[in-house]
Amino acid sequence: MSTLRFYAIKETLSRKPIKIEENERRSAIFGANVFNEDTMRQYLTKEAFVSVMDATQNGSKIDRHVADHISTGMKEWAISKGATHYTHWFQPLTGTTAEKHDAFFEPIGNGRAIEKFGGGQLVQQEPDASSFPNGGIRNTFEARGYTAWDPTSPAFIYGTTLCIPTVFVSYTGEALDYKTPLLRALQAVDTAAVDVCKYFDKNVKKVNASLGWEQEYFLVDSALAASRPDIVLTGRTMLGHSPAKGQQLDDHYFGTIPTRAMQFMRDLETECMLLGIPAKTRHNEVAPNQFELAPVFDEANLAVDHNSLLMDLMHKVGERHNFKVLFHEKPYKGVNGSGKHNNWSLTTDTGVNLFQPGKTPMSNLQFLTFFINAIKAVNDHEEIIRAAIASASNDHRLGANEAPPAIVSVFIGEQLTNVLSELQNVTNGKLSPEEKTDLKLNVVGKIPEILLDNTDRNRTSSFAFTGNKFEFRAVGSKANCANPMTVLNTIMARQLIDFKIEVDALIKKESLKKDEAIFNVLREYIKLSQKVLFEGNGYGEEWEIEAKRRGLSNHKTTPEALKAKISEKAIKLFEDLGVMNRVESEARYEIEMEDYVMRIQIEGRVLGDIARNHIVPVAVRYQNILIENVKGLKEIYGKDFKKFGQEQLNLIEDISEHIASINSNVTLMINERKIANKIGEIDKKADAYCNKVKPFFDDIRYHCDKLELLVDDEIWPLTKYRELLFTK
Repeated sequence: MSTLRFYAIKETLSRKPIKIEENERRSAIFGANVFNEDTMRQYLTKEAFVSVMDATQNGSKIDRHVADHISTGMKEWAISKGATHYTHWFQPLTGTTAEKHDAFFEPIGNGRAIEKFGGGQLVQQEPDASSFPNGGIRNTFEARGYTAWDPTSPAFIYGTTLCIPTVFVSYTGEALDYKTPLLRALQAVDTAAVDVCKYFDKNVKKVNASLGWEQEYFLVDSALAASRPDIVLTGRTMLGHSPAKGQQLDDHYFGTIPTRAMQFMRDLETECMLLGIPAKTRHNEVAPNQFELAPVFDEANLAVDHNSLLMDLMHKVGERHNFKVLFHEKPYKGVNGSGKHNNWSLTTDTGVNLFQPGKTPMSNLQFLTFFINAIKAVNDHEEIIRAAIASASNDHRLGANEAPPAIVSVFIGEQLTNVLSELQNVTNGKLSPEEKTDLKLNVVGKIPEILLDNTDRNRTSSFAFTGNKFEFRAVGSKANCANPMTVLNTIMARQLIDFKIEVDALIKKESLKKDEAIFNVLREYIKLSQKVLFEGNGYGEEWEIEAKRRGLSNHKTTPEALKAKISEKAIKLFEDLGVMNRVESEARYEIEMEDYVMRIQIEGRVLGDIARNHIVPVAVRYQNILIENVKGLKEIYGKDFKKFGQEQLNLIEDISEHIASINSNVTLMINERKIANKIGEIDKKADAYCNKVKPFFDDIRYHCDKLELLVDDEIWPLTKYRELLFTK
């Protein structure tokens, strides 16, 4: 065992458990560090409070002089909690969060100073935009960008800093972040859904999209992680032979949470409570040292902010517990990777979940309306949905045993499939009294009973209906939820707008009653959405063949999938609804393709470095030991030495072959990388990295992993899987 590995493991095994006290109920500290409604009532004037609530609930603008009152109250609250600085907290297109801290402290002359925080500092700041990904929206010499306060997501304190959630836009107004398009998409689906809801309830004035994410992650001891250059630089292991025991016994899933992991979770959950993140569920996942945290559902914008904040928190809390938190979708080969299932639904301001049936035929017709429209939206825009979850890291996970394939399909269960089959037979035009009775009593009326007993699950479906929500299972664990949420809410808004146009036309032109018009349109939607409905095994080759026959896309790599983002269909979709203009759509495509190229480039460099500078030298050293052994045997046994040294000779030959293959493949990979780097067009460059550079990764890994089984464990330079996965 190498010296570095020895001391890393020794430190882990000798570490004393970290003691965490929990002296208060979680409910008592929930939101204690959040500038929420209760806190605002204490620190804001009545005018300021009403203004913030109106902005939060109705999207109205806050007057600048009122902003001064709000900032004063926010500052006093923050200082009372020990804050010394403030920051505009935003989510640029790097996939992480960003912040620049400014002190409240301000000198006023004569050796005196005050704490100052005005409305202008609350509402807007001007960070340097040139160093963030922009996809060509900004030139390097054009540094100006703006962060603007988002009052719908409350400010919070972390450490000694007041964090103000904001959007991030360029000088010319284009979105440079994930939040801005999301807010626009949420507004679009709100407007469209309210219009459709009025068919059923005239009192509905607002519809909120809600999100419940499930964050999966791995824990690895910090010292062990630091001994692995691949984990440090790429977030995953690029080499490593599978251990004798992995997840095959299914003994980790839902098992007793290891003590040290539990201490981390308790500390993390306390931080979550203080910051208003409603952490609810924790458990062991399938793979060793893999876990999951899930919160209570929340409004989508706030849920996205909470997930981004949680990922920051997990890294910081992990450091306190000497853990490295891995969010990479596939940090270990041969065991389950990590996802972030996005559970999505729509809820009215009257308290109705539109994806849940009610007690009356009318409420069930409303459910069917939104349920079928969601399926139709996915059917019509499955390529854009696939593009929303495309990344270099998620490519490793999609289609494996823990994730759905790259084909987007909708699973609704056998009973609801039967309901749709019956609805599909509705008469075209006016309904007879018998048909109306049959629909209300035997089809629509029985939906609550069906769903009560509908516990079906299909983990191979990327988009599954699970009782009162749709679960988008294909989202990767590293992803910012804003990306898939922007797409889902945009396509739903488009679909609901089209639905209302069609229903109104039937009512006006065909003189159909409202219910009849709705049934007729829904019937056509069911027929048109058959290609995306699938109840079987998504992993099977038969489904790939069937999906192709149906006309569904199957983009297995990110460069393939992302091209849907700049199709005229996608650009028009986002432009028509005001979510993103052409420049913003094309910029995101450029950014995500560049991100793909850079990640594969980094991985290639890391792999080449480890293979040549770590693995090969150690293999040669061990080979020299074997050679000396063979020389000794020959000296002792003379002509008969092969009788006793043949195995060593075979081993020397095997090592030589693996070393030769490693060096050859690394050289070929580097040459392909040099060729790819000279390509100017980003799409061709990404294709080259995907199809010319990346294939060498598996070949190089194969020979390195074979050497791991041949070389003496005492001198092997990398911490092995059995240590990474099973050290508690």
